[in-house]
Amino acid sequence: MKSFCRVMVVVAAGMALLAWEGAAQTTPRRTLMAKQQQTITGGFGMTFIDGQPYYLFNLMPELSFGKIGVGLDVNIRVGRDGKIRSEDFDEGYDYLRIIRYVRYGTKKEPIYARVGTLDYARLGHGSIMYNYRNSASYDQRKFGMEFDLDFEKFGFESVYSDFGAAGLFGLRAYARPLKFTSLANVPVLGGMETGITYAADFHDNADVTAPIGAAPRPLVLAQDGGSLGIFGFDIGFPLLSLPMINSTLYTDYASISGYGNGLAVGLDLYFSGLGVVGLGAKYERRWMGDQYIPSYFDALYERERYVPFDTTAFMSKAQLLKSVTGGEGYYGEVLISILGTFNIVGGYQSPVGIKNAGIVHVEFDAGDAIPGIILAAGYDKKNVGKVFKVDNNSLFYVDFGYKPLPFIFVATTYIWTFTEEKNEAGMVVGYKSQKRIEPKVGFVISF
Repeated sequence: MKSFCRVMVVVAAGMALLAWEGAAQTTPRRTLMAKQQQTITGGFGMTFIDGQPYYLFNLMPELSFGKIGVGLDVNIRVGRDGKIRSEDFDEGYDYLRIIRYVRYGTKKEPIYARVGTLDYARLGHGSIMYNYRNSASYDQRKFGMEFDLDFEKFGFESVYSDFGAAGLFGLRAYARPLKFTSLANVPVLGGMETGITYAADFHDNADVTAPIGAAPRPLVLAQDGGSLGIFGFDIGFPLLSLPMINSTLYTDYASISGYGNGLAVGLDLYFSGLGVVGLGAKYERRWMGDQYIPSYFDALYERERYVPFDTTAFMSKAQLLKSVTGGEGYYGEVLISILGTFNIVGGYQSPVGIKNAGIVHVEFDAGDAIPGIILAAGYDKKNVGKVFKVDNNSLFYVDFGYKPLPFIFVATTYIWTFTEEKNEAGMVVGYKSQKRIEPKVGFVISF
């Protein structure tokens, strides 16, 4: 089989894209979007840390050999004195973080293992952990692990977020009990799967709260509740299990220790049309008690766990959990992939009967579908009232470029955020856009 190796050198107007990384990747790149190719990406530019400028040299190879994949992330910062920034390599753990990941297999295969950065970890159907990322930002990368074994009749899924410190641990054990009986080959019923999940965060700030209130709370009122654990069980029925299409109907229950509990009923679907069109979809109806948040350990959990405000106040996800009132809600997502290159992802979740409380994410990537053109875009919005009305809860980005020659590209990233515009009385009268522009020039060689 022909292999490809891409070498890319990028000259960027700024390295601010690193700050965008977390927001732009909150939606999973599922298996049908993955490409088995060898890529070596390199770049150089300028970065500022505590007001000090550093020249940045970056190398990010990602190599696949059958079921084995390896990704590295090597960054060398050199100061004006010509010396490498010592703080980047003053601990043994810093060298370990150079390994972005090493994996064997993919999720849902009989053996799946990954160590390093965890991008979209999940347990079961995702009511407790869904699309979890163990690195809050580039400078806070962690070295964690996913390890799953499926013996057909039973198995387990596991996640550990950080070998360098106390962090998040999750384990789901499951069984297909009818596989042990004469009903093993009965459609739908024979593939019934039941699971038990326990996930807990042992970080020092996992359960820091203050007297009731969702807004930032005074630091002097902070109370440490120790670790935060969630227990759950689930049952699923494979409605379809064919080479081109499979679908599962499931029910999940989860209870957050010391807080509330919730129930979800969902349906997911995956369709692959002869390698031409891939379709993934999921719909979930939720019933939530007081002090319960579904998919508590999610893509932004590492950022939201504990957020200090100067030295006088803080906000935490546990504090938000403490103030949540129960109700019904729903969640849906759709993924469309054409020829593995042209991809559209969309997701929306909202409580029922509560206005302006939804969250939407849309992502588009043309890949190599348009010859000579680079085009990608994304849109995120929370507290949704009108989906495409921009405000301070909106974020929008576009990557656009072209290849004047097959091995040369010129591209620009545009990122828009929006801030409130107030009149003299302090009332919000509109929203003003803040735009960041990042031009890039480089070359690509395939062989």
